[in-house]
Amino acid sequence: MDNTTQRGSSLVKGILITISILFVGIMLILPMVYVISSALSKGFSFYFRSLTTEYVVSALLLTLLATLVAVGVNTFFGIMASWALTRFQFKGKQVLATLIDIPFSISPVIAGLSYIMTFGRMGWAAPLMDWINRTFHTDFQVVFALPGVLLATIFVTFPFISREVIPVLNSEGCDEEEAAALMGAGGFTIFRKITFPKMKWALIYGMILCGARALGEFGAVSALSKTRGRTFTLPLEIDALYMSGDSDSIVSAFSVSSILVILAIIVLILRNIFEYREKRSGRKAG
Repeated sequence: MDNTTQRGSSLVKGILITISILFVGIMLILPMVYVISSALSKGFSFYFRSLTTEYVVSALLLTLLATLVAVGVNTFFGIMASWALTRFQFKGKQVLATLIDIPFSISPVIAGLSYIMTFGRMGWAAPLMDWINRTFHTDFQVVFALPGVLLATIFVTFPFISREVIPVLNSEGCDEEEAAALMGAGGFTIFRKITFPKMKWALIYGMILCGARALGEFGAVSALSKTRGRTFTLPLEIDALYMSGDSDSIVSAFSVSSILVILAIIVLILRNIFEYREKRSGRKAG
């Protein structure tokens, strides 16, 4: 390679690096720095006082609950769906693979409204819910209640785990599973000894992405939540504080936002750790 080509390559590399750094700095770093600085603009005492109000504590607990439930449900479904789609042939396989991607293609608000049209007062499931409440003397509700928040969070995080695991299982192939089956191993034994180790790191990575998405969900949950202090998650509580227009409330909104920023950084660190461990285990296996 001659000097002119080397200089041109170095120039292109420098331009690309500069553009990347500027974009990341303007679009990501500066907003996060602004959130933290605004959160601390009235001092640490105001900051910690903002984080310990009844509404914020309730929203934080509900956010963590919704995240844990979404990760748990989607982990189970992601494993089952990935195993079925990559290791078995059946009618409707392509339809199932397509349906998994639906949350990627529609607005979260639409997802929330669809639950309202299903379980709301005018929904097709309303007579069934009324019968259950009359029969068992309960007051079970989905819309504008905890089940609705959980369903909305599960819906928007639905594809993350399966979409991380499926490519890994496809790339690994199924020769080892077929050999084990020919030797008389049962289905669960094959999954536990052969299939699960192949998907382990992709599964963990998908769970991290699922949790990160659940923590920040706003659209679907806002359609199914109306009671501050009961069904508000952290993003909804931040919106309520900011929209109040009071200067103290706005600073409190930034204070609560800093929780999500900190959680995002923790998730990013965990993701990088597991990415590194996955690559290292891949090198050792090779």
